[in-house]
Amino acid sequence: MDTILRPVRWFYHEFGIASIHDSGRNAWIIILARACRMFAHGAISLILAIYFAALEFTDHQIGLFMTLTLLGDVFLGTFLTLIADRVGRRKVLLGGSFLMIFSGVIFATFENFWILLFAAVVGVVSVTGGDFGPFRSIEESVISQLTTPSTRSDVLSWYVAISTLGSSLGSEAGGRIVSTLREQRDWTLINAYHALFWLYVGMGTVNVILAALLTDACELRQKDDYTPIPQGEQQEAASRGTAAIQIPAASTLLSPPVPQNWLRRSATWLSDRLSQISVPTRRVMYKLWILLALDSVADGMVPYSWTTYYMDEFFRPSKSTLGDVTSAAYFLGAISAMFAGPLARRIGLVNTMVFTHVPSSAAVLLFPLPNVFWMIVALLLVRSALNPLDQAPRTALIAAVVRPEERTAVMGITSLVRTCAAMIGPTLTGLLAANKQFWVAFVVAGIARLSYDFGLYAMFINIKLHQHETQPGSSTLDGQVDEEQPVELERVSLSSDDSGFLEISTRKKRTEGGASTLLQLPIQNERVRSRSPHRSSMLET
Repeated sequence: MDTILRPVRWFYHEFGIASIHDSGRNAWIIILARACRMFAHGAISLILAIYFAALEFTDHQIGLFMTLTLLGDVFLGTFLTLIADRVGRRKVLLGGSFLMIFSGVIFATFENFWILLFAAVVGVVSVTGGDFGPFRSIEESVISQLTTPSTRSDVLSWYVAISTLGSSLGSEAGGRIVSTLREQRDWTLINAYHALFWLYVGMGTVNVILAALLTDACELRQKDDYTPIPQGEQQEAASRGTAAIQIPAASTLLSPPVPQNWLRRSATWLSDRLSQISVPTRRVMYKLWILLALDSVADGMVPYSWTTYYMDEFFRPSKSTLGDVTSAAYFLGAISAMFAGPLARRIGLVNTMVFTHVPSSAAVLLFPLPNVFWMIVALLLVRSALNPLDQAPRTALIAAVVRPEERTAVMGITSLVRTCAAMIGPTLTGLLAANKQFWVAFVVAGIARLSYDFGLYAMFINIKLHQHETQPGSSTLDGQVDEEQPVELERVSLSSDDSGFLEISTRKKRTEGGASTLLQLPIQNERVRSRSPHRSSMLET
């Protein structure tokens, strides 16, 4: 029996299932909610550009539609992300799910370009197959809060893997549903596409239910807004018979007056939210944001919706075949994403991001070359199989270099930067496709992705991680030893002289042994209070 259970236990721990279990039920709910959402996105991204072509929209209109939809995601996603910690993360996720339902209903019942554009801009629709909008940055912030540095990469890997599997099943279901309704029910092609949008509405409803099941543990853990008077002064105040006073923090005392004009008020509000990110964090993130913007421009130029449209235009496969190919691509991505956590533990976050993303970028660069369908399918499978390996380590890297209270804002701005950059791509590709130069989009995108890969390696290979988190006896994923280790009190003794100092022998835990050191603390009123950030103790003499 032990022979049978041994590989099961190995898989359970090695591939991070134990990490999800330790994170609690909220992690499971978030992963399931995103999987359902990506199921809907996978079904829609398969046919979206083809659906617009069936409605006789021009290639330029299709590109413009995708760009304006991403622009709407910028404003909606940024606004909801910045207010999520104050209003409530669960409420924002619930509101985003209702917007998803709203967009699905409009797409299922209308065919006018401007009405569909309105629903896409103010609602939640994925025109690229990715998870834009308010969901992902908030969910990643919640997962980062629910996990520890040692389990975070594993949980995020499953977060990506299960959602990619959802996209795979959605693409397969989308292709099969369209083919079945046309061949067996004699539906028109447009009506068959409408059926997929009703499926989108159903998945939005499931997301509403799952968001309602999340607990208070998903909300930001608020810190005390008051700075207490030091203990010695409190005791002195108590000895005089006066109550200890708590002084409001400086940030609350020095709040600037709120401008009356709504535009200035909005700008001031946004500036205040951005100023919550510390200067050291901004220094790191500025470099990463530039690189992510370059990568997102490439992704915006050749998303799965444009890729399937390219394959449909040049090779004319059946919709079921196209769905099978896209489903297989997503499925390989789901399988590979499960290896992101174990791989990151062995070679580091940055190495995992770079060495798995380079072959995927090369596949994009070479995509226009084949003139045989099976060869272009092979390149798509290579691209899709390796692309998800970059996602979980990227989120874990961001969580490892920022303070816990900054994560939601940083991830929201990261999503903003990526979406702003991505919205440039669809219009460029639409113009190239209208001028019979569709292949140029893949070449430019491949070069941009490779530039991102090499720039990431050059700038971040030696970065120190987890400087704002403490986990005794652990080391960072990139081999950096955590410098903030707890100090253990080993022996307390009074010195023999009359210097008035208390000698405390301490031992600092290190991974390579440690030497005892002698601390001298002043004796005040027969009590000594430790100022260690990790513990507070009272030593009676």
